Amino acid sequence: MDYPITPAVRFLRERKIEFMPHVFDYVERGGTKHSAEVLNVSEYAVIKTLVFETNEQKPLIVLQHGDAQVSAKELARILNVKTIALASPELANKLTGYLVGGTSPFGLKTKMPICAERTIFDLERIYINGGKRGFLIAIEPKVLEQVLEINKVAVATKDG
Repeated sequence: MDYPITPAVRFLRERKIEFMPHVFDYVERGGTKHSAEVLNVSEYAVIKTLVFETNEQKPLIVLQHGDAQVSAKELARILNVKTIALASPELANKLTGYLVGGTSPFGLKTKMPICAERTIFDLERIYINGGKRGFLIAIEPKVLEQVLEINKVAVATKDG
């Protein structure tokens, strides 16, 4: 199967991490719902990679279930900062080296802290961005802990 060779793919290959590539037609604003439908998996297992910024302009990544939102208030409390908000798409693109909608936690251009919703690690397999819009990779969630410095958090909210 042909798939893009992104910084994320190189990162995983260098570490000899097995993954299953999934390439599909990217739909603008389709989000994890579209990805889950195309791959015929639960949106809960599709993990989004979000770039946030603290009030001190310190960036960080949050990995969250596709069907959940991140409670910025709870995240700020956990990280002991005043406020935290989603980074602008321009800043997120600059920091990660990826286009929003194709952001992967692997092979980031800028090293930054990574927080992951703790329930992600209860799943057998997750579908996470491979570094390009319309390209997800299926991996075991424990891989995240093996190759990334992860801070497990409980910041999911269903109502935004």
